[in-house]
Amino acid sequence: MPRKVNYGLDYDDGYDGYDDYDDFDDYEDYANANDYGVKEKVTEKPSWNDRSTIKVEKKTKKLALWQCSVCNSDNEQSSSSCDICGVLRDPAQNIGNGSAENAPFQFNTLSPDDMVSVGKMSSRKSSKVSANNTGKKAIAKFTATNEMAENSSGIISGANQLNGSESGNANIKSDTPQILASDLHQMKLDKVSTNFRKAKPLAEYKPEKWMLANQDGILNQLNLAVVGHVDSGKSTLSGQLLHLLGRVSKKEMHKFEKEAKEKGKGSFAFAWATDESAEERERGVTMTVAVAYFDSKKYRVVLLDSPGHKDFVPNMISGATQADAAVLVVDASIGSFEAGMDGNGFGQTKEHAQLIRSFGVEQVIVAVNKMDTVGFSKERFEFIKSQLGNFLRSCGFKESQVTWIPLSAMENENLVTSATDARLSSWYEGSCLLEAVDSLQLPVRDASKPLLLPICDVIKSHSLGQVAACGKIETGAIKNGSRVLVMPLREVATVRSIERDSCPCSVARAGDNVAVSLQGIDGVHVTPGGVLCHPDYPVTVASRLELKILVLDIMGPIIVGSKFEFHIHHAKEAARLVKIVSLVDQKTGKAAKKTPRFLTAKQSAIIEVALDRAVCAEEFSKHRALGRAFLRASGCTVGVGIVSKVFSDES
Repeated sequence: MPRKVNYGLDYDDGYDGYDDYDDFDDYEDYANANDYGVKEKVTEKPSWNDRSTIKVEKKTKKLALWQCSVCNSDNEQSSSSCDICGVLRDPAQNIGNGSAENAPFQFNTLSPDDMVSVGKMSSRKSSKVSANNTGKKAIAKFTATNEMAENSSGIISGANQLNGSESGNANIKSDTPQILASDLHQMKLDKVSTNFRKAKPLAEYKPEKWMLANQDGILNQLNLAVVGHVDSGKSTLSGQLLHLLGRVSKKEMHKFEKEAKEKGKGSFAFAWATDESAEERERGVTMTVAVAYFDSKKYRVVLLDSPGHKDFVPNMISGATQADAAVLVVDASIGSFEAGMDGNGFGQTKEHAQLIRSFGVEQVIVAVNKMDTVGFSKERFEFIKSQLGNFLRSCGFKESQVTWIPLSAMENENLVTSATDARLSSWYEGSCLLEAVDSLQLPVRDASKPLLLPICDVIKSHSLGQVAACGKIETGAIKNGSRVLVMPLREVATVRSIERDSCPCSVARAGDNVAVSLQGIDGVHVTPGGVLCHPDYPVTVASRLELKILVLDIMGPIIVGSKFEFHIHHAKEAARLVKIVSLVDQKTGKAAKKTPRFLTAKQSAIIEVALDRAVCAEEFSKHRALGRAFLRASGCTVGVGIVSKVFSDES
């Protein structure tokens, strides 16, 4: 730790006990000024600059330290640079080749006149050095002292009488502040450059062998989102399924039934298996995406139970965007199905279907729930299939990719085994829900590309100082000890451990839903909506994007300046429409009209949006997971689409 000395303005020990300025009238025996080229004692009252300088020389000799020419801190003789401000001890060696003219810049060889240039240098540098709390007081005093010296007419006139050799030294000293400033500026640039390294070309990436290794004996992971209108029975269906497959024990189920009855919500017992928060249980509404796991014959299924209420659609988007396939739950009750199909913004069956298709989900299981309330009527089932089927086809779902399952979650009909109720088995001979899940096909997993893991949730442990990022690995692979780049803040961290289904694992690959514990990073830098990626292949960060969107059923037009809630993977930001580039012909996909004035329902267009804050985004053609966007306004989804161009904030 550098030691600081007092520079003449501390009255208690800086002036040997004198309490008043008038006591300095008799100054003959105060100090010897040999260091200044004067062989006689001082007989006149020295100037402020002389007093401070003499005191500096006196104490410097006692401590046998070298003194910084900028901040005047005392440093060890072995140090080559100042411990406070980082200035080199001998900066003049950078000017020339070591000639006599470029002699080392020594503070204790300065004359009183030369102190003027040092005072100017200190005045320019003191604002940077004052950030160090330990040096604030001394630097302020020394700066004030030298400012007084600059105003002294006697010293200024003496400076004009310097001889030729002194002028040469003054030139060296006048160049020194520029060199020091250049060094400090370069240090800042080096620090910035470590955080903003240029990304390598993607073509240069070569995966390691462990990334592509076969997982013999391990079930492939399938991310299955459960979506649908509020009160259609999504959580009850999920809880019953988990109970039947042994993921919720009989003891836990008995506890849920007892607690639900005590609160007058006996029919919500199965829903409490996934709705764990007190507020969700009190309101009887799922508010966040619940994550659960179960094993089928073919897959390790990650169940994403999504909220159905329109107020929590943003949460549904954030959680269900990582789905590989979906179960669209429909209430078969008279009036309930019709409410879900309402096109005025209150029917979430339509909105959820549009959203999961825009997530990239191509396979969907339509679970027509609560069939017991309509007596397992075949006519009611066919009516729902006809009405909803037409809408799903308009969303882009292929008929061959849609599976229809009549069931009753509360009565355990057609969930994990074939229907036993004669009213249903008499006309339905298809598969049960669990068999339909096994019939789904996994999307293509690409572990040969660089790591890409959008962060869905963050778990922080303040006691251990650790943070865990949760999400689905879209591309690449990760293992314990891997170094990852946390975007958008470009912080590098090390993988401490990996959990899959709450069980530790050493390696995770594309498609796995994991919790990655990180070390070497502040937890505030890891947030939902961020991305873990390969350090050499960072994702793009941008606050202005070009989108190709489809306008949904909206009541009014969309004009330039309209404000939205912008969603992309797990990130959500406020956005504003800044430009309508063109309309798009939905049949050909080509631009049909330049710069229209507004957009209406069912139109496709290319637009530009500006975000309040930058997000991680990529063009859809490069990374599909980071290239899907959603626009919401007034509690409704007004547009879905893809990112066609990114205006990077780093360019």
